[in-house]
Amino acid sequence: MPVDHEKDRRGGVTDRADEPRYGVTSEVGALRTVLLHRPGAELRRLTPRNNDQLLFDGIPWVERAQQEHDTFADVLQSRGVEVLLLSDLLAETIAASGAARIQGISAAVDARRLGHALADELAAYLRGVPAEQLAEILMAGMTFDELPFGPDAASLVRRMHHGADFVIDPLPNLLFTRDSSFWVGPRVAITSLALPARMRETSLTDLIYAFHPRFLGVRRAYESHTAPIEGGDVLLLAPGVVAVGVGERTTPAGAEALARSLFDDGLAHTVLVIPIAQTRATMHLDTVCTMVDTDAVVMYPAIRDELRAFTIHREGDYAVREGGGGVTMRGPDPFLPAAAEAMGIGKLRVIDTGLDGVTAEREQWDDGNNTLAVAPGVVIAYERNEMTNARLRDAGIEVLPIPGSELGSGRGGPRCLSCPLARDDV
Repeated sequence: MPVDHEKDRRGGVTDRADEPRYGVTSEVGALRTVLLHRPGAELRRLTPRNNDQLLFDGIPWVERAQQEHDTFADVLQSRGVEVLLLSDLLAETIAASGAARIQGISAAVDARRLGHALADELAAYLRGVPAEQLAEILMAGMTFDELPFGPDAASLVRRMHHGADFVIDPLPNLLFTRDSSFWVGPRVAITSLALPARMRETSLTDLIYAFHPRFLGVRRAYESHTAPIEGGDVLLLAPGVVAVGVGERTTPAGAEALARSLFDDGLAHTVLVIPIAQTRATMHLDTVCTMVDTDAVVMYPAIRDELRAFTIHREGDYAVREGGGGVTMRGPDPFLPAAAEAMGIGKLRVIDTGLDGVTAEREQWDDGNNTLAVAPGVVIAYERNEMTNARLRDAGIEVLPIPGSELGSGRGGPRCLSCPLARDDV
């Protein structure tokens, strides 16, 4: 789907028309600019043999997934949101920077797996391909059958791999742009993804933020190359208040490292760390809870009263110091009142998923809790979650439904599919 990168910048995110300014301080401020990835050839790499390893629950119908994604982008644009596509930005980055090209190839070509001779030959070839083609290879991968040079009788790696095996692994989860980077205030955080199938995704977002002309001068909020943390586990509850889920993907060490980094940079005064079940159904915090208004969340009812939070403050915010290194910690305490206190409001409104236990479980699995706010009280949600959407509307939330039968096969909803780059303050 073509996206006009030069359309006028939306109100509140620019200093001048030709100088975009990015920043996010909440989950619900009016959305101005967002990064998406339209599903492409990387999804065609999924087979019954590898879909589990590549973290998909089934084999998506790619053309339908693209249609659903186009609808998603159209809804965003109809609400005045500038939509940027990761594939376009990546190709533009490689075209603009030789260093980006070399760095992208280095991350994709693994000499430990291919052997130095084959890795060197492949890297030399990739250094000469056009930027758009290289971007496609970095996203969609390459098989041994697709190597552009003949078999080398001296390469044991070539001899022992099947032609359909991957020389460069595909990245079908690029679809979920939320996880590899997120913004806190005027800075971007580059994450460390937990599972092998996704680890290389951050190398591509890192290239874009480091070398694309759009992002020159953007500073980093956090970079982790060790302790895992993923963007789906990070919610900006209010300016200065960040919630971090710890479960299947984000570790306690990752949450603590993020908190300390945000404190050091003055980007947050409170971080709530929330343990969640380490299961496929609850892989990220945003699979069970997302904000739909400045004082409201949609939440899976089975965990509503179970969630606990460790509250971390910069040192001095509380009299009793329990942790070292310039922070205070307390908890675990019930999440909802702890969050309301940190946000400076009396109480968080909670909208439950579904009307009964079975419906709630079904719709949580289908990403009923994973909504994307485009403004306070206005969210995009999958149309299939009829009961949850009805409850949202009954609570005064405007729901913009989109299809998601194929997009959801990787277990992610509208929030997972999007990385906001600019929102208005609330």
